[in-house]
Amino acid sequence: MPEAEVLYSDIKFKGAEGKTDVATPSTDEPNYSEVKISKAQRPGSKQPAASNRRSGVTSERVALLVLSVLLAAAVTALGVTLYENIQTKKLQEECEAKHFTDETCPRCEDGWEPHGGKCYFFSSVKLIWNESRRQCESMKGDLVVINNREEQRFLESKVRGKKDKPEFWIRLTDSEKEGEWLWVDDTRLDPSLKFWYEGEPNNWRGMNPDGENCVTRWEKDGAKDLKTWFDQSCKSPHEYICEKPEKA
Repeated sequence: MPEAEVLYSDIKFKGAEGKTDVATPSTDEPNYSEVKISKAQRPGSKQPAASNRRSGVTSERVALLVLSVLLAAAVTALGVTLYENIQTKKLQEECEAKHFTDETCPRCEDGWEPHGGKCYFFSSVKLIWNESRRQCESMKGDLVVINNREEQRFLESKVRGKKDKPEFWIRLTDSEKEGEWLWVDDTRLDPSLKFWYEGEPNNWRGMNPDGENCVTRWEKDGAKDLKTWFDQSCKSPHEYICEKPEKA
């Protein structure tokens, strides 16, 4: 326990005849004393309690400051998002007014890949050939028709490296006449634009007695010179590629 400080006081008594007499002060006049006591050492002082109160106030201020910072960050983020949405909507309206002639205007919807004046959609679900085509039509497109080598190269670059090497339906079939391959718009397959994998088409009947009358493109290991086409049973479920013209 720390030692208590000694307190000093100056006491003066005034006698009846104006003389200072410490032994026998006069009772006829009031006695005065000058007492100096340190405030910090007064009996009953509650200094620690005051410190605790200050500590509590400080913690409340820190919590309030943190809350204010978080609130300011949230308001800022909300403002940025709102601004971006307004700018996006404004750009869309401007593009519609210009009929998408500006190069900065998006020519394909979200989820569609632009290339060569067309938009392409690569599905992540598997459907049989007819259902795949209907799904493309519901999105105002159709299964992809490959018109040139550059388009085949573009599709190959998009399919290459996809997980589990999925097969994608394209719009080629010989369901009307075996061996006569037509695009769905009745355009005959150009002999110079055949991209059959080695040994294909083979019309294998192991899974379906009707044979294989529809075509997928499959990024099979070892495919060379963009040769990635396989004939498949039209009733087998596969991913699919849709296409439609860019917005004009």
